[in-house]
Formats: sequence, C-alpha cells, structure tokens
Amino acid sequence: MTTSNMSFTPEQITALFIDAARNGENDLVKQFLDAGMPADCADTRGYTPLIVATYNEQLETARLLLEHKADPNGIDAKGATALSGVAFKGFEDMALLLLEFGAEIDKPNHAGRTPLMFAIMFGRKAMAQLLLQKGANPDLRDAEGLSARELAHRQGLTSLFNESTSA
Repeated sequence: MTTSNMSFTPEQITALFIDAARNGENDLVKQFLDAGMPADCADTRGYTPLIVATYNEQLETARLLLEHKADPNGIDAKGATALSGVAFKGFEDMALLLLEFGAEIDKPNHAGRTPLMFAIMFGRKAMAQLLLQKGANPDLRDAEGLSARELAHRQGLTSLFNESTSA
C-alpha cells in the first residue's frame, strides 16, 4: 500500500506524532518536527508529545522535544504538567530535565495540586526530596485546603521535612 493515495486528518497526524513520542521513536519525532509539526500540539485530552514522552520515561525523546521548544509548562485537560506526571511516577531524571528547561516546580493542576503533592500522595519519597531540594513550596494548598506538608503527615512521610531542612 502506498501513502500517496492516503490522507490523514490533522487529528490522526497528531495522534501519530504523540504515539511516536510515547514510544521513544526519536527519528520519527524529529521527522515530524522537521516537517513543521508544532512541538506542543495536543490530543483531545490535552496530552502533548512532551507530556506523553515524560510519562512513559522517554528521556531522550523529552530532551529532543524540549530542544525544539516544547513548553515544559504545557498542561493537559486536567491542568497537569509533565512535571506533575513524572512526580506521580517517580521519574527523577525526567524531573531534573524538565526543571533544567524551565518547568515551574510548583505549577498546580486545576485541583490546585502541585508536583510535590503528587509525589507525596503516591509515596515517591525520593522525588519529593528532590523537589524540596529544588525549591518546591510544601505549604501551598490545593482546592481541598491541604498542603504537601499535611499530605506528608497523613502518609507518614513527615521525615521529608526534617531531612530537607538540613540539606
């Protein structure tokens, strides 16, 4: 089958680009970018290639997208950034990369939850420590009025704050 008689909708092209990012197909991602595909295009859920690449731990793909001006603070339909996703997953190398390219450490989602809150909620102690060392504010409050410090107390992770203050 040849592609000359196929036509794709913009939504299908975006889906192919995002799938390439999800799977770490860097040559294909670069071809999309070189062909003029916006690095921050999004699917119907608001997922961008960067959000999907980071969530699937595709470090080199994420670097490629960031080098092509993908917005490290882009949000999905729920207001979550790539940093929120990697905080939830515990991918420290990815968090460092996003921060290096200007990700806002305390950018909340639509429910007011910050990356630090996600790290704590999902028991990602090393990620929480990293975010605290990089300046995350443990006293911001989500839509329910809870802070990361209070969430840590509920999760039995209050030692995070004793350790981070000595660093």
